[in-house]
Amino acid sequence: MHDDFPTPQIWMAHRVSYGETDAMGVVYYAEYFHLFERARGEYIRRCGMSYAQVEKKGIFLPVREAQCRYRSPARYDDTVLVRAAISQWGRASLRYVYEIWNEDKTTLLVTGMTQHAVTDRESRPVPVPDWLRALVVAP
Repeated sequence: MHDDFPTPQIWMAHRVSYGETDAMGVVYYAEYFHLFERARGEYIRRCGMSYAQVEKKGIFLPVREAQCRYRSPARYDDTVLVRAAISQWGRASLRYVYEIWNEDKTTLLVTGMTQHAVTDRESRPVPVPDWLRALVVAP
């Protein structure tokens, strides 16, 4: 396991459903981006606010860039563990990083990243609000 993963961080368990797999019986590549999204939502929720509440406060975090590196396949009915953290803050942006491990954390399956703009309701960039930075210091 990588010791240099940013903190604070969260771990989220997920059992692979049949519908998430492809004709070869492994998790379809695009499904990992859904796991990244779920982990982001869980990260904010564990900080004490749902993403819906963040949006009600007028802040939106659209994805500007997404990357995923596939290392080892996950299969139907596997339990995988998704690790997520914020690795970088910009003036009007932030970056999440992800790792997906097998259930006993012996095999790294996937690494990834999403870069997010911070915008208002009209999709205009805005500085990261102090309350958002303060919210995510310790989930």
